[in-house]
Amino acid sequence: MERNTFADFKFNRQILNAIEEAGYTVPTPIQQKAIPPILAGQDVMGIAQTGTGKTAAFVLPILMKLKYAQGNDARALILSPTRELAMQIEENIRLFAKYTDLRTVVLYGGLGPKAQIAELEKGVDIIVATPGRFLDLYLEGHIVTKSLNVLVMDEADKMMDMGFISKLHRILEVVPRKRQNLLFSATMSELVHKIAGDFLAFPTVVEVSEQATPAQTVTQALYYVPNLKTKINLLQHLLKDDETLHRLIVFCKTKAVADNVFSFLERKYGSENVRVIHANKGQNTRINSINAFKEGTVRILVATDVAARGLDVSNVSHVINFDVPIVIEDYVHRIGRTGRAFNTGDAITFCNPAEEYYIRKIEKLIRQQIPVAPIPEEVTVTETGFEERQAIAREIDAQKRKENPEFKGAFHEKKADNQLTAKPRQKNKYGGPSGKSKSRKKR
Repeated sequence: MERNTFADFKFNRQILNAIEEAGYTVPTPIQQKAIPPILAGQDVMGIAQTGTGKTAAFVLPILMKLKYAQGNDARALILSPTRELAMQIEENIRLFAKYTDLRTVVLYGGLGPKAQIAELEKGVDIIVATPGRFLDLYLEGHIVTKSLNVLVMDEADKMMDMGFISKLHRILEVVPRKRQNLLFSATMSELVHKIAGDFLAFPTVVEVSEQATPAQTVTQALYYVPNLKTKINLLQHLLKDDETLHRLIVFCKTKAVADNVFSFLERKYGSENVRVIHANKGQNTRINSINAFKEGTVRILVATDVAARGLDVSNVSHVINFDVPIVIEDYVHRIGRTGRAFNTGDAITFCNPAEEYYIRKIEKLIRQQIPVAPIPEEVTVTETGFEERQAIAREIDAQKRKENPEFKGAFHEKKADNQLTAKPRQKNKYGGPSGKSKSRKKR
């Protein structure tokens, strides 16, 4: 049955008022499919990419079932792989539980547990937690699980990637057997299948869009860029259009690259316009950076994949993949930061020769080719330096060896340098004569 408004789910007035105030009018496909079986008490497995409204798909029916504050111990537990996502789920609960007296506590590492323990002692209805911190506080006797009747595992694929499987099994041992289980994941890897088998009893499976397909509202583009310096030049060129690129996230593969890109952008645009978040940044710094970006006071957020999941910021105009992600599923998560909830957005990816391998895998995963854009004439395409050329050749060798263990490696036969430089002098897709990129325009 098609449900065109939230009132069709028979939510109570308090929840409907909060939904209306939050500006939501039409339930998204995952909400239409997941809310009825959750309300009916069934175990649900939801396959939904990020940005489809899945948080509200489990938060709203949980609020409806719990209705009002009761006792001291939590009745619902929501597990999340990262603190950013945990904080965001809690923010969603606060938004929709505005007119109820339900109490929520969010638990994550990186901060001393004192304040979190004090919150738990005041009494709680819903706990949102990362698995490690939840177990620590449970084992110290600060959490009583006997009242739990709903358990949610969000971003289960990310939990598996981050090695949480043993902690999750430990949590399953300490929660009541009789409970409702909900599992959400953007992709279905073997490990997710395994945990789903241990965790769900005859679940209702709800799936929106084909597995791991980018949101229809995102326009994708791919630039073949020969090296780091040219990537910076291209980024600088694209950023000139500040009207169009008014709020963007630049994703980098490592903390070091993120810091380099941030330093460049900070010099260029001033520290009030740019922030960087990655695992080495303190908790408060990360929270402040995300909030400044959400409020629109900061135009550019530079981030590693730690921030890719669950970062819900409306009106992100562009996502720029400065590096191609090595965990190919993260491509879908990264570009899911834009084009959220019926808005449109653009995702632009820079790819050097060593990253083509991952682009092919991503295209296979998303079952579509990413449209290639030529590097604009105004952008200086610099020559790849010796060290970077060696590193690229080494990486391409490693990829070939991965695909074919018999491969001996051009790099070790000193062919790599020639491969990257001494090809015929026709133009290649990287903007210069094959291998060597020429400088188009002297500054």
